Amino acid sequence: MSQPTRDLTRGAVWRAIAAVSAPMTIGIFAVLSVGLADAFFLGRLGRDPLAAVGYIFPVITAITSLSIGLSAGTNAAVSQAIGRKESEDAEHRLALHAVGLGTTLSILVALAVWWSFPALFRLLGASEAVAVEIAEYMPWWALSFPLLVTLMQIQAVFRAHGKGGWAAGIMTVSALMNVGMDPILIFGLGPIPALGTEGAGLATFLARVAAVCGAVALAVWSGLLRVRSRPFLELWFSIKTIAHVGAPAAVSNAINPAGMAAVTAAVSVVGETAVAGFGAATRVQSMALVPLMALSAGIGPVVGQNWGAERQDRAARGLWLCFSWCALYGLGVGALLFLFATPIAAAIANGSDAAEFGAQYLRWVGWSLFGYGMVVTGNAAMNARDKAVWSLGLSLSRIAVIYLPLAWAGVTLFGYPGIVGAAVAANVLGGAGAAFATWKTGLLRLPSRARSTAAQAA
Repeated sequence: MSQPTRDLTRGAVWRAIAAVSAPMTIGIFAVLSVGLADAFFLGRLGRDPLAAVGYIFPVITAITSLSIGLSAGTNAAVSQAIGRKESEDAEHRLALHAVGLGTTLSILVALAVWWSFPALFRLLGASEAVAVEIAEYMPWWALSFPLLVTLMQIQAVFRAHGKGGWAAGIMTVSALMNVGMDPILIFGLGPIPALGTEGAGLATFLARVAAVCGAVALAVWSGLLRVRSRPFLELWFSIKTIAHVGAPAAVSNAINPAGMAAVTAAVSVVGETAVAGFGAATRVQSMALVPLMALSAGIGPVVGQNWGAERQDRAARGLWLCFSWCALYGLGVGALLFLFATPIAAAIANGSDAAEFGAQYLRWVGWSLFGYGMVVTGNAAMNARDKAVWSLGLSLSRIAVIYLPLAWAGVTLFGYPGIVGAAVAANVLGGAGAAFATWKTGLLRLPSRARSTAAQAA
């Protein structure tokens, strides 16, 4: 059975973006709620499990972001093929090869993580007690990583066809399963023993098994993923097409969470209580960024399909709308976090000291989240435009030139407030960089023939 592809090259631009972004808001929120639930439940066990989550979160986010970059390559390749009206055979080959490539690479990465994580977390400053908690979680996470990447590649195919609701539905069901199993496996229930931190890792693995089974079944049923009689035909062409965007996008997406892991090492200079509070705050921050992350998921296929169809004016209008939304939403979420930082942090962090560190971060960094939203939406648009090297440069500059140097200088001179100030500077300057990069790559420039009708068409 073949399901029709949503045409994102016609109609109002904001409706095209909303068609993918709106359901993805729910899906991304659900996925990020898993990390928040892990922090909440493990925080009830004490400081060491909560600190372990503080170390684990940026590391696994960095590794996962490699696959997000690969899915960006898949989205760009498939959506542009759709926009160019290529044959279904070509689209199906790209989709099948993308899923196979992602699965193969993720198995290699999972093996590397399994082997190296003890040394990695020692390098990041984890104490012996915290390292014990980390060692209970990471093997299950490594085992589930290939499942996650396979799932993300299939979801990229769904989004390229304008099926954001399908991707979001699978994400939501998987997250609900994970959150539901967390307290049962962490604290035990009836014959199920209390597994503590290991239980959180096992819950993630089981939820991802179910999600992959559902995604594959839906992709095959819908006809968006098919195995042809010659499945390896033009395999090398597909790999090159996907890697053209996927390789730099993978590095670009991994840079920010990898930088957060390095910032966590700077926070550990202050102490493990600060790490626990910082980790709790970054989870809340991730939840606050959900609408902006969904926006980045929506702008990618819109830019891809319209660029493939040579409708650059619609791609430009879409990005202008996204940046405007980042500014408006950023003001609102900044005000909310400023007012309610203390009770929010106290609900996640275990202990008043850790909560105070978390509240201090949320209170001031919240005002700068609009800039990070511009970075992720700008990167998604440039990836879909085949300008992944520019998105790589933007992410690298934000982390390596601004955030990390300022974080280490700040913690040395001012302690924890220096970390907070560095985060604010990185977000604001990153947003300015996103505006510059998308302008230089032509994404923000409305063609002259379209300027007079931009408002009506949008």
